[in-house]
Amino acid sequence: MTQPIQAMPSHHQYTIEKEPYYQEAGDEITLYQAAYQSRIPMMLKGPTGCGKTRFIEHMAWRLDRPLITISCHEDMTASDLIGRYLLDANGTYWQDGPLTLAARIGAICYLDEVVEARQDTTVAIHSLTDYRRSLSLEKKGELLTAHPDFQLVISYNPGYQTLIKDLKTSTKQRFAALEFTYPDEETEMQIVCHETGIDQDTARRLIQIARHARNLVGHGLTEGISTRLLVYTAQLISQGIPAISACHMALVRPLSDDPDIRETLDATVSGCF
Repeated sequence: MTQPIQAMPSHHQYTIEKEPYYQEAGDEITLYQAAYQSRIPMMLKGPTGCGKTRFIEHMAWRLDRPLITISCHEDMTASDLIGRYLLDANGTYWQDGPLTLAARIGAICYLDEVVEARQDTTVAIHSLTDYRRSLSLEKKGELLTAHPDFQLVISYNPGYQTLIKDLKTSTKQRFAALEFTYPDEETEMQIVCHETGIDQDTARRLIQIARHARNLVGHGLTEGISTRLLVYTAQLISQGIPAISACHMALVRPLSDDPDIRETLDATVSGCF
């Protein structure tokens, strides 16, 4: 016995009620708004912890659109995105996947770190990113036309690209792109102070450490200290943890296991504090 599709969740549960703090670094808000008005699929590119996810949360709030976020991983299948039949005591029923749900209710669907997903999985998004704006639910025998407000957004870190783990050209060229990087010193200080309540002098010292580490990218480090890690460190300091201990815990130790790199960063921490 096959049951009808379960009641569709209300879009209100995916609505962001409180404004997520985001400090604009350029004209990315204006550019994104223009892309959304034309429902152009968007790609957010940039290093880990530089604000890509916070940006899309802020834009969903600003546009008053529900946001459905999917953290991609190598075991994710097309069915995880689109949906599948499930079994309960009454028989089988169809369960929409998050991509299908977003297309139904007119949400912004955010595929975070999309290159982590298998290429045969990401192909499933193609029909939603061109003039068709539709999704074939083959197992259900349904061709779903996306809600007029639906938009697809993906993000990835170009620093982790390899020949094996990268987006196909046929996928990349379905998106417009915004490139993110770490903020300038003044903007980053504002972010750290706003998020943690820490004083400006301490925030500046933390940012000096981060900028030193970022100069080591390609010279022993694959990626620099992120704004996210600066916020974590400042949170520890605001709880009374000594600054040097907080830096070792949240800046140096997560970044590298190489003894020489750690020694270099530890020296930078000691020099700043």
